[in-house]
Amino acid sequence: MPGYATKRIDEMEAVYAGAFIRARAELGVESFGLQVLEIPPNTDQYPEHDHGEDGQEEVYIALRGSGEIEIDGERHPLDTETMVRVGSGVKRKLWPGPDGLRVVAIGGVPGKPYEASEFSKLGAPDPLTQATS
Repeated sequence: MPGYATKRIDEMEAVYAGAFIRARAELGVESFGLQVLEIPPNTDQYPEHDHGEDGQEEVYIALRGSGEIEIDGERHPLDTETMVRVGSGVKRKLWPGPDGLRVVAIGGVPGKPYEASEFSKLGAPDPLTQATS
């Protein structure tokens, strides 16, 4: 694999009806998690979750649109001028605004080598499709 990769986000493989874009795999990143989340306007479909079991911390960076990130029940603005870090055991949920929200999510477990989940690999089945089969 060459020492660099370039690819337009809109040309990357996506699952969950285009909401979860497999950026890490598309670029060949092996040292940390990297996904792009494409969340439609004013939806509550992004799941509240934490990473208490796997120890992963995440950073969220809005590329387009705006909204809020709810962290342990408190909402904070999320826009193209704001970066947010959330620790592993802390609950988080994204709330897109009226223009939707495109977010880069970067994750890893402090002090441990990164292990990509099967779900994030290119060609892995779309869980949304599997759930309806």
